[in-house]
Amino acid sequence: MPGALAELSGVAVTYPGPPPVHALRSTNLTIYPGDYLAIVGPSGSGKSTLLSLLGLLRRPTSGRLLLDGLDTSQLRDHERAALRGRYIGFVFQSFHLLPHRTARENVMLAQLYQATRAGLRREMADRALERVGLTHRAAAPPTRLSGGERQRVAIARALAMCPRLLLCDEPTGNLDSDTTNSVLDLIDEVRSDGLAVVMITHDMTVAARAHRTVSIRDGKLQESGAGAESKRTAASQGRVG
Repeated sequence: MPGALAELSGVAVTYPGPPPVHALRSTNLTIYPGDYLAIVGPSGSGKSTLLSLLGLLRRPTSGRLLLDGLDTSQLRDHERAALRGRYIGFVFQSFHLLPHRTARENVMLAQLYQATRAGLRREMADRALERVGLTHRAAAPPTRLSGGERQRVAIARALAMCPRLLLCDEPTGNLDSDTTNSVLDLIDEVRSDGLAVVMITHDMTVAARAHRTVSIRDGKLQESGAGAESKRTAASQGRVG
């Protein structure tokens, strides 16, 4: 079995008060290469806090987050940012695309702060757009794309730097049911070469596509389903897809 990609050990987040808010209580969670994990729970339960921790956008109040065995709590902000750029891709509900840039240019923006020459950035963006089936829309601005196409551009942007962990925050929240299924099919397809996916969703139909489901309530995690452990093992060995 491959080693853990991300591991939370006793991680907690408390926002100062008064009164202090325990957004995430002492949490242990391990994510393996190839995992597909859905995070569900009511608003304010701690889902976004957990995702921001995994994305190295927030530091825990206590506990440790290991990324590929590296203790991220020991890193300076610029080191965390560099690690984020190498390991992590983000997909959001509202796409976050610049309306006056083409699909290709939006994907290239993901590489703007990396030491990548312009020609290679374009090549990498085109490969990412090809991967999501949008080569023919590379020159189109988001205003001329459908909701599903815009989300595919957002996924291409997240994949452009070949991350190992894809963090999705309600990626189908603005899509109709047919487009939702198309985007989820795409996420299934891109889970190759050990890419792990963690997805926040309120939709239990969407969560059912994942191999593991973790529910959060009042900052406490609970993995649901009798087969959760066997699914996690199968996913980490590349036998579930």
